[in-house]
Amino acid sequence: MAIDVKSMSRKELEKLRDQVDKQLEKLANQDKKAALEAAEKAAKAHGFSLGELTGSTAAPKTRAKRGTAKSGKSVNPPKYRNPENPDQTWTGKGRRPEWIKAAQDKGVDIETMAI
Repeated sequence: MAIDVKSMSRKELEKLRDQVDKQLEKLANQDKKAALEAAEKAAKAHGFSLGELTGSTAAPKTRAKRGTAKSGKSVNPPKYRNPENPDQTWTGKGRRPEWIKAAQDKGVDIETMAI
């Protein structure tokens, strides 16, 4: 199946190049998938997951909601606690809660509420 590229026009050659690039990408993806499956099978044969051996985890199949612990973002621990209501805390980031504003208006130092 020899292709005579010398007799082809520029347009035909570009189309052929696009087809070759697409096919090469498809074959590379198939090879990667086969290699991954073989690696997972070998890891499983030894009682491990591939993620355990590589120190990584597979990408989640569904995206986590923004701001949740599953999204990979860390949750900031609270830095301040309301002495009048211990259930009310603040991380020190973002808008100041009303109880912080009220205490500061009374002249209370915010560091006295630090956890």
